[in-house]
Amino acid sequence: MATRPAPAAAHIDHAADVGEVYVPATARAAVDRLRRSGEVHVWWWPLGEATDPADFVLLDEQERARMRRFHAARDAAAFTRTRAGARRAVSELLGVPVDAVRFGRRICPGCGDPDHGPPAVVRPPVPLAVSLSRTDGCGVLAVRAGDWVGVDVEAYRPMESEALAQLVLTPDEAGQVLALPEGPARTALFHRAWTRKEAVVKAVGLGLLGMPLNTLDVRPAAGGPLTVTHVHEGRTTTWHVQDLDLDGPWSASLARPSAADPLGPVRLHPPS
Repeated sequence: MATRPAPAAAHIDHAADVGEVYVPATARAAVDRLRRSGEVHVWWWPLGEATDPADFVLLDEQERARMRRFHAARDAAAFTRTRAGARRAVSELLGVPVDAVRFGRRICPGCGDPDHGPPAVVRPPVPLAVSLSRTDGCGVLAVRAGDWVGVDVEAYRPMESEALAQLVLTPDEAGQVLALPEGPARTALFHRAWTRKEAVVKAVGLGLLGMPLNTLDVRPAAGGPLTVTHVHEGRTTTWHVQDLDLDGPWSASLARPSAADPLGPVRLHPPS
C-alpha cells in the first residue's frame, strides 16, 4: 500500500500582515497586549527518556515524520515533548485550541530560502516571534510580539579542551574563562558565553551563517542584561541579552532587539 508523503513545511514571510485573513479575537487581543507591554514569555519543560503518548498526539504529520527519523528513543522523546509543550504554551497564550496551533518557518532573512529560516507560528497567522531550544533534560520556548527573538539552553558539561574555547569564544572571553581553574565556575562561565551567543544568532535569524561565535563578544564575566552587537555583511544590529534561571543544571539566555519599545519584562513560566 502506498504511503502518503508528509505535507510540505509551512512558511511565512510577514506574519504581521494579517488584515485579510481570519484570526480569532482572543489571538488578536493577546498579540496586542504583548505588543503594548513589550514582554517576553518563556516556558521550559523537563525532558524524559520515553515519548509520552499525550505529547505525540499533539504533533502534526510533518513533526511526526521528523520524530520517527531520530535513532535514539531519548532524542525522539525530547523533540516530541518540546514541540508538544510549545504548542500547549502558544495555545494558552492565544486562547485557541491546541489543535489550532501550527508551527512552520519564516523565510530566511539572509538568503530567502524557506527551508532553514527561524521558526514561526503559522496558524493562527499572528505576528509572533518564537524561538525553541533543547538540551539534555530541558526544552525551552520564547515568544514575543514582533519579528525576532532568540533563546538557547545548554546542559552544563566540563569544557573538554581549549580548542573548544577557541571555537566558541573571542580571545578576550577565552582569557576570562581559561583563567579560572577547572571546575564548576569555569563550566558556568563558558556556558553563559555559549548560550548568550547562540541566543543572539538565533534572534538574528541567520544562525551560524551570520557571524561566527568566536567573533561575537558577549562579555561572559559581566552580569546581565547587556547589549550585544551583531555584524553581518556590513549590517549592524544590537540585542538585549539576559540570562535565564531555570533552576537546574542548565545555562540559558534570551535575546531580543535592544530597540524594542517598550522593552518589557520576561515572564518565566515554571513547568506545569
